[in-house]
Amino acid sequence: MGGYLEKILRVDLSKGKITTEKLKEETQKKYLGGSGLAARILYDELKPGIDPLGPENKMVFATGPLTGTKAPSSGRHLVAAKSPLTGIWGEATSGGFWGAELKFAGFDTIVVEGKSEKPVYLWIKDGVAELKDASKIWGKDAYQTEDMIRESLGDKKIIVSSIGPAGEKLVKIACIMNDKDRAAGRCGLGAVMGSKKLKAIAVRGTQSIPVKDPEKFDESVKKIREALKANFLVDGVSKQGTNSALSSLNMMGTLPTQYYREGVFEEANKIDGNALMEITTKKFACYGCSVACGRGHVEVKSGPFAGTSGAGPEYETVAAFGSLCMNSDLGTIVKAGIICDQLGIDTISAGNIVAFAMECYEKGILTKKDAEGMELKWGNPEAIVKLVEKIGVKEGIGKTLSEGVRSASKKLGKGSEEFAMHVKGLETPMHEPKGYKGLGLGYATSNRGACHLRPASQLVEMMSQAKPELGFTKVAGAYEVEGKGPVIKGLQDFKTMVDSLVSCNFIYELYAYLPDELAKMLTALTGYDFKIGDLVKIGERAFNLQRLFNLREGISGKDDNLPKRFQEEKTTKGPTAGQVVDLEPMLNEYYAARGWDEKGIPTKKKLTELGL
Repeated sequence: MGGYLEKILRVDLSKGKITTEKLKEETQKKYLGGSGLAARILYDELKPGIDPLGPENKMVFATGPLTGTKAPSSGRHLVAAKSPLTGIWGEATSGGFWGAELKFAGFDTIVVEGKSEKPVYLWIKDGVAELKDASKIWGKDAYQTEDMIRESLGDKKIIVSSIGPAGEKLVKIACIMNDKDRAAGRCGLGAVMGSKKLKAIAVRGTQSIPVKDPEKFDESVKKIREALKANFLVDGVSKQGTNSALSSLNMMGTLPTQYYREGVFEEANKIDGNALMEITTKKFACYGCSVACGRGHVEVKSGPFAGTSGAGPEYETVAAFGSLCMNSDLGTIVKAGIICDQLGIDTISAGNIVAFAMECYEKGILTKKDAEGMELKWGNPEAIVKLVEKIGVKEGIGKTLSEGVRSASKKLGKGSEEFAMHVKGLETPMHEPKGYKGLGLGYATSNRGACHLRPASQLVEMMSQAKPELGFTKVAGAYEVEGKGPVIKGLQDFKTMVDSLVSCNFIYELYAYLPDELAKMLTALTGYDFKIGDLVKIGERAFNLQRLFNLREGISGKDDNLPKRFQEEKTTKGPTAGQVVDLEPMLNEYYAARGWDEKGIPTKKKLTELGL
């Protein structure tokens, strides 16, 4: 018997009913928590074809075995539901302290269903949960919501996860904010929360997390922390944040520029890690993290938004509102990022949509009249900020754009569908796949749509890193396609497992990749005997279950595709000049590696092997 069993809180908003249950040991061992458990719950409990914004959709807020423990960077949590943006599997993770605090409050997972008649928020403290009136905070931004809940409940240590006005207005790129500037960003899950009239979940706890073998657990934690400290990447990320990657990506020709037309931005030095470091006054570390990659506070010193101060942007935000839009003003990026946090919208999707609008403007598909007087020219700082505001509150042209680029391009027409950059409806992130062909395969096959975290194959492809424990002993060069199927399959399974723990991908994939030690640590924590092969199989099981969820929603192999721009339009600058992604041969190899048929459907043999 293991020493760790998930405690689940179920909240029926339609009935105002709250119940608790314990997870069965068999389910715990097969899915761990986080992404895997969410997949099991939603596959079992949601009927195919439901309206993502209807009361029949359910939301899963999940931690995992490592959350809140001494394990490095164990403060993350995951949110999952059927996505209103894509209509398929929707999932987002967030750092900060909320996940750990939920564990301290006595629960591992929350399942929210139904719809409240009036705005409410969920208050959880040390094993007790209740729904409270949210009428006074409905309409407030995410920052105000957190402050008002803390003041109302009289405890400054309360951690809040909430939606802003975008979620309330059912903006389909709405996210869920916690710790002021941490976001469960992707797939529009803030809109699902808004549709249920659930404004926030506030948590406070003082309970401890049981460890089956504390001595062995501490031994593994120490080894992983030592590897973390020794990793050459950590110093740069700690000093410059995740934006430390921008200059390297630009040098390699993989920095998305002018809406993915190019991979090199001539003014990258104005928005890179050094530039951001110059205006950073405070760093931020999630629970249990020594890296502190977050930019806790920045102060803009020049430009049209001089004087702006607040949380600093991550790499994805910088590239989205920077090179993607041909904008070299760092202050504009900071301003746009803060607005996204306050309104509660995903910066990756928002930047993608702004750049899409700018290309539509350039090609005459959108006029100045359509844009209500805004000049949506490349790099226009005021236009970027104004358009983000309009998207976040569904105002004017922002109403059309708030539906996402897939829907917006269908409404605008005139050929805009040809350059709307998304996979399965989810806007593409800030990594140009022409320089890492396997990443393109990952975008095409990820269950939530264009996802850079699964597989996040860039470093593996660049350095041709073999990871036999993940099922591949050699890796072709970054520009090659042969051999990428097993690589992407293995990385996706591993990352799905890490998101089931729920832990930081950076720590266990880039900075302290010690798979055997990870298995030992989890064994010491739970009492179950895990080997790394067992853990990878758990990730594979969850990945396949999410694929099954999508298949019954109408997804098929034809949807495992990439935008035309990635497959046919060659870049002209930098190392990736002349490159495109040759997807088909990689896709066939990937299906074979996964044990799926030629149409991308898991075979009966594979499902039997995985216990599905």
